[in-house]
Amino acid sequence: MTLQPSNVRDEYITYVRLEKNYSSYTVLEYEKDVDAFLEFLEVEGITDLNDVAYSEARLYVTGLYDKGLSRASISRKISSIRSFFKFANARYAINDIAFRSLHHPKKEERLPAFFYEEEMELLFSSCEGQDKKSIRDYALLELLYATGIRVSELLSIRVQDIDDHLGIVLVMGKGRKERYVPFGSFAQSALDAYREKSRLVLMKQKEHDMLFVNLRGDPLTDRGVRHILSKMMERASLHSKIYPHMIRHSFATHLLAGGADMRTVQELLGHSHLSSTQVYTHITKEHLRKTYMNTHPRA
Repeated sequence: MTLQPSNVRDEYITYVRLEKNYSSYTVLEYEKDVDAFLEFLEVEGITDLNDVAYSEARLYVTGLYDKGLSRASISRKISSIRSFFKFANARYAINDIAFRSLHHPKKEERLPAFFYEEEMELLFSSCEGQDKKSIRDYALLELLYATGIRVSELLSIRVQDIDDHLGIVLVMGKGRKERYVPFGSFAQSALDAYREKSRLVLMKQKEHDMLFVNLRGDPLTDRGVRHILSKMMERASLHSKIYPHMIRHSFATHLLAGGADMRTVQELLGHSHLSSTQVYTHITKEHLRKTYMNTHPRA
């Protein structure tokens, strides 16, 4: 059976969006990676996924190196296309050995960016206010920092997912895995103010149960969160570039620096593998080293 690449591609994108529950940003990256590879196949005259061999996979990856892409970008593209072929193999039994045989380039040693506690305080100060937008933004930042959840998890929270009595929130993680995450009194106060003074006003005549909404009353989007955080950065006069995952990185780093054990942080973050959490120990060690070098008289 001839497998038209474009047909399988559409099914795959639907799969990662709905069944894998990836964020809209992640789905877009997968889409770009797969589309670029399918364009390569078209140039090579390959119209059937069954005909893709290891030689084509190697040629494509060699082209990525020739374009000067970083090792991290190349590794991500390999993962995207490998996942695409794994999906095609499961659904149509095509041979997916071409990309399974490829090795990922060795990772560049780059630690996740995070905010120091003083910088987090500046962010919180930047969105203080009694208007409906400020109250919403403050609650959003408090919940992100209090829980370390991903933006996609934040945007899937419904009003009924908040348990005020226990101080926990039910979130839907990657692979549609649910977990409960606790939050403290600061986030509780901010959520109370948002639900009482802001959300109902923003909702206007809209009817849905998503917790965070935009100024039109519709569910907040990934792009909306990025815009909100960028504006906070401007008002706080912080000059580094912000992306939502930095709040998550800060959450984990501050917990470990404060003495939390690795397994607890892993569970809170929803990491399947401990290795994903261990990167934050490198951050805290690097911070300790820099502090030592800057303050010890004989460093």
